[in-house]
Formats: sequence, structure tokens, C-alpha cells
Amino acid sequence: MKVIRFEDEKGRIRLGEAIDDEKARLIEGDLMGSFNVTDTTVGIGGLLAPLDPVNIIAIGLNYRRHAEESGLAIPDEPLIFSKLTSSVTGPRDPIILPTDAPDEVDYEGELAVVIGKTARKVTEAEALDYVHGYTCANDVSARDCQIRRDKQWTRAKSFDTFCPLGPCLVIDPEMDPNILPIRSRLNGRLMQDSNTADMIFSVPKLISYLSHQFTLLPGTVIVTGTPEGVGCARKPPVFLRAGDTITVEIDGIGELINPVKQDGQ
Repeated sequence: MKVIRFEDEKGRIRLGEAIDDEKARLIEGDLMGSFNVTDTTVGIGGLLAPLDPVNIIAIGLNYRRHAEESGLAIPDEPLIFSKLTSSVTGPRDPIILPTDAPDEVDYEGELAVVIGKTARKVTEAEALDYVHGYTCANDVSARDCQIRRDKQWTRAKSFDTFCPLGPCLVIDPEMDPNILPIRSRLNGRLMQDSNTADMIFSVPKLISYLSHQFTLLPGTVIVTGTPEGVGCARKPPVFLRAGDTITVEIDGIGELINPVKQDGQ
């Protein structure tokens, strides 16, 4: 099932099962608890991020070929950082190049895993039982802040609009998150073309490992790392500019499309 969060034609925020680009069946109840899909069909005024995360936990250097293009060693354990929840934005919403760091903003197409029930010290074998669904993410990053200016990642990864999510939340217990083709296109040009099978730490491994560090609450989003092809690793580098459009696509989930704007436009 593909669940969307959207504004209806009267501007009310709704949850629904997508029928097509224009209509959805309303969902009643708690998406992280008990809910049901009704027979009521409403028009989609505009898509929103499929959820408001309670936490966003992200993983760096989790694809082998991305580590190689970065000239870095394969990590022995997951490299963990966080993104502020205020960085979340939705499909078709603009990524804003921040006034304080507009010049080296990079894209990172990623699979996002949404936790559906409280997870603490779970095993790899049971980890997927705690998954509520999957969506696309773009771990937008200001590389100058990340690499040279701050020398840590919080600001670089957490400017407003730096965590697009969408277009939907796929709830499918049969989906295998470890064999999903993933791509990014900048203005239609293919920039990233990989598969989650290249992950160093699989989704079950990540959930289990993270649950031994922190309690994973329902509504936690785990952003699982990006494959090779990021802009900062290219020669010459390719960074986002006002007027660009960046698309993250994962088979079985859909396309997350965001235009790019300068702050104040």
C-alpha cells in the first residue's frame, strides 16, 4: 500500500491511499497504530512529506562504491549522525540554498526506513518486524560546512528543507529493502545509479545496531546512506544551483522531485 499525506482541496491535511496523482482513499485512525482505508475518495490538493518524524537518524558512508569514490576506508561500524526534524520538506517543495552556505549544496539520494513500533536492543532477525514502511529521501548537504567550516555535520545536514521525504510511504512487509534499485537525476541527467545491495550495513543490521544505541520510537526515520555519484566527488564538482530540479527514484516507491531555489526567492 502506498500511503500519502496531503492537503485536500479545502487545505485540510489528510492521510490516504493513493489511487492516482489526483485522488486518494481517505485513511482513518493512527498511521503508527490502528488505521483503516475507507471508501471515501477525495482530491489531492498537494503532497506533503508522508510523516512528521520524531527523530531522523542518518548513516554516512554506507555504500561500498561511495566510500571508494570518497577515498575513505570501508567503516567497521555504522557512521551515525542526525538531521533536525525541521529540515523535513515534501515532494515538489523547493530545496532552499541557505544564505550562509549557498555554494556547495549537494544531493544524496537515499532509502528511508520508518520505524513503526518502539525498538530497543532488537536482533537482526527480528529487525524488519519493527519497520512500518519505506520512502525516498534526499540527504541534502552543505559540503563547505560539513568538510571545511564546521568540521562536523549537524548544520551541514540540517538547514531548512535539507531533508525531502516522499512521495509516499510504502507499507509492504514483503518488500526487501536490500535489493532496491536507486537513482538520482539532476535536471534529467542520471547522477546516481545503484542498488541498496551495495550497502555495507543492511537495513536489518542498521536497525539492530541503532536499537542497541538508542530507543527507536515509532515515527523515527532512518536515512540509510547514499550510493556513489554525489556532486562533491565529481571532477569538476557538481553542486545544486537555483533553477535546478533534483529527483530521487527508488523502484517500488516512486519519484521524489524537488526544485532548487535561492533563499529569498
